[in-house]
Amino acid sequence: SFISRMAERIRMTKEKREYPDRPYVGVGVIVFRDQEVLLVKRNKEPNKGQWSIPGGRQMIGETAAEAAQRELLEETGVKVDQLLLVDVVDAIFPDVEGKIKFHYTLVDYMGQWQSGESRPGDDAQEVRWVRLNEISSYSLLEKTMNIIQKAAAMNT
Repeated sequence: SFISRMAERIRMTKEKREYPDRPYVGVGVIVFRDQEVLLVKRNKEPNKGQWSIPGGRQMIGETAAEAAQRELLEETGVKVDQLLLVDVVDAIFPDVEGKIKFHYTLVDYMGQWQSGESRPGDDAQEVRWVRLNEISSYSLLEKTMNIIQKAAAMNT
């Protein structure tokens, strides 16, 4: 229900994502539309201001696929057809002293654009459809670039 989702969001904001005592599960979605992929400019740490794929955090009671669909819609206004698992990626960010500042287990899916006009939502500064042959100009993290390339190879 709406109330339980809001209660979960309030609880999540109280949890500390920086210097966690356990990994958090996140989801990402590589969305294809013809020869384009959907990128978002992140509005939150880690990697605030960095171009990436849409995604976010899984909530209690939600499957990873449900989380991916919800995060995609909230962040970009876009829906995809069926999701296909691409990979599970570890995102571990130490600070300058070597302590773990962020630790996520990321479940990355791919899907074909189905509906929705892309627009930035809660966690995105900007949303953009980018031709696959132009993504190298967006300074993506190496892991992000690799997952997009893996999805593109699966998409043919």
